[in-house]
Amino acid sequence: MAAPVEPGQYKDVLLVLAAAGIVAPLMHRLKISPVLGYLATGIAFGPYGLGRLAESLPFLSAITIRNTDDLAPIAELGVVFLLFLIGLELSPERAWALRRFVFGLGLAQVVVTTAAIGFGLTWIGLPGPAAFVIGAAVALSSTAMVVEVMAERKRLNSAAGRATFAVLLMQDLAVVPILFMVSILAANTSGSVVQGLFSALAQTLFVLGLIVVVGRLALRPLFRFVASTDTSEMFMATALLVVVGTSVVTATAGLSMALGAFAAGLLLAETEYRRAIQITIEPFKGLLLGLFFLTVGMTVDLATIARRPGDIVLGVVGLLTVKFLVTFAIARLMRLSMPVAVESGLVLAAGGEFAFVVIGMATTLKVVAPQTGDFTLAVVSLTMVAIPGLAWLAAQAAPKLARRAAPEGEAAEPPPDDARVSAVVVGYGRVGQLIGRMLDDHKIAYIASDRDANTVAVARKAGRPVYFGDASRPDFLDRLGLRHARALIVTTQSRQMDEIVAQARAVRPDLTIVARARDGRHATELYRLGATICVPETIEASLQLSEAALVGLGVPMGLAIAAIHERRDEFRKELQARYRSEA
Repeated sequence: MAAPVEPGQYKDVLLVLAAAGIVAPLMHRLKISPVLGYLATGIAFGPYGLGRLAESLPFLSAITIRNTDDLAPIAELGVVFLLFLIGLELSPERAWALRRFVFGLGLAQVVVTTAAIGFGLTWIGLPGPAAFVIGAAVALSSTAMVVEVMAERKRLNSAAGRATFAVLLMQDLAVVPILFMVSILAANTSGSVVQGLFSALAQTLFVLGLIVVVGRLALRPLFRFVASTDTSEMFMATALLVVVGTSVVTATAGLSMALGAFAAGLLLAETEYRRAIQITIEPFKGLLLGLFFLTVGMTVDLATIARRPGDIVLGVVGLLTVKFLVTFAIARLMRLSMPVAVESGLVLAAGGEFAFVVIGMATTLKVVAPQTGDFTLAVVSLTMVAIPGLAWLAAQAAPKLARRAAPEGEAAEPPPDDARVSAVVVGYGRVGQLIGRMLDDHKIAYIASDRDANTVAVARKAGRPVYFGDASRPDFLDRLGLRHARALIVTTQSRQMDEIVAQARAVRPDLTIVARARDGRHATELYRLGATICVPETIEASLQLSEAALVGLGVPMGLAIAAIHERRDEFRKELQARYRSEA
């Protein structure tokens, strides 16, 4: 007999799933960022919203979450999955290209913001150690919220998106030295600070180096082995293992979990499994990020805001202003254009999730007074809630500034690989390989896919742009660049061929679809599903044999080829006419 179930044990899970199932579709219908919906839901149903009234109104306990500590570790996985997917999109070469922004713009932003806010707080009477800890904490922006909001607006591949992400990456790297600084200030020691910082840096480099070495040796063979089983559940489990496993390794070393996931994503970005992993991880990322935004909303203490509304508003405006001006000024000094500097400054102006970690540790170690810490976190929470609004403001301002400004500074980010693809080839067996060589001969860019891991591995070694994955999944076709391609060529003989053609036609009514068919009957069905041109194997084989026979019997080659082409056109028209008559 099954053990009795206590409904209260699943209350928080049900509330989170309800928020994901109701809030996100509702916000989509209203054309509002889902991030705002999750934040508002967290504020309303969290411990500082209706949860505060649950003691006097017990029935509210059924629809509120009063303890967010149990949700926090799961919510953090949302940020982890987000950074992993960013790493998959970025690739090591593009990450290396960002080094000027990471160690230039990013490092300067953290240092100057910390100094500016720290000196400002000491000027109004806060103790020096507390002032600079708070300055360092609020200098960090929200990676999860900024990246998600910019992705919604399709700005991640812009020059502003590239600069913004570089700063966020530097901020993630700065977390360990900042936490070390807090522990040094708590111990009231003046010696070995430099040694400790070098030790923290060495620890970071060692852990990341270990992930890179192990990843390069093990990840590709691991996914090749799993993919060869053709079991989607095992592939999903392996992808989750890599994401969570690398995150746990970096967390054990005292680093950011998201940093480990980002490194793993970079390592897999150049493999043939990149696109299949993306569509496997995406649903988990969406759900867990929603949970993360919910927990952020739950940290907004409405009572603290109500007690000191004037101070809170002043703190929010001050933080947004200082961070915007610092980022804007440094971006301009690095010769970034006015629109890029304004957009980067606005989206990075708010605080971030790491402020809760830094301030929490500083409060526990008595570096920051509890009242000061609560006030700071209330300010940070409200600035995070404002991120979608800041992104909207940036979207409104950037085009106007771009029209006024002369071309200068950093060039726009080159289009992603998918945008340069002219053809997508599904199936890379003997027929697909021949088509690929013909496309190469005519300098036509293409991406191919195949479900056989060994076929893909051999093609990748030969330098071909082939990826492992199931093309019958619409999201995988989208990852292959179907929205930008001019043609889809389906050579696979799998049972999903008809489904691939139908889905591609539904997404792209204007797409040229060339499909391999088994025979005339199958070609008629493919025409019905939306194929532009079908090539039946039985008919094509007879045409090739006829051409060889005519030439062998003395018919001039030109006349033979013309006759075969004419007959091929007749067959195609007959099949299309049959499809139209059956329709």
